[in-house]
Amino acid sequence: MRKDRNNNRKQSTDAPAVTRVRTPRKDKNEVFATVSTLLGGKRVKLQCMDGTERMGRIPGSKKKRMWIREGDIVIALPWDFQDEKADVIWKYTRPQIEWLDKKGYLSKG
Repeated sequence: MRKDRNNNRKQSTDAPAVTRVRTPRKDKNEVFATVSTLLGGKRVKLQCMDGTERMGRIPGSKKKRMWIREGDIVIALPWDFQDEKADVIWKYTRPQIEWLDKKGYLSKG
C-alpha cells in the first residue's frame, strides 16, 4: 500500500513574515508612488507621494520580471532633467505593503 505523502507536511495558515523591506532612498531622490493608470507598452501614470503626478517608465531590465497593475505601490526615481517623468525601479508585494502601512511609511505622504 502507498502512504499518503501529504499527511507528513505541516499546513501553515500564517502569512510569511516579512524580514526585510526596501524603502526609498532620499539621497537618491526616490519616492513612493501608486500606479493610477496603465498607458500601454512600458508606460504607467504614477501618483507620487510627494504630490506630483508623473509618467512612469518600466525599464527593459525589469519589464518581464515586474508585472504591474493599477493600484500597486512602487518606488519611482524621478528624472533629473524632466521632473514630470520617472522610472519605476521597485514593486512591493502584498505582505510588504501591509508592513509599510503598519510601520507608518505610507501614511506620511
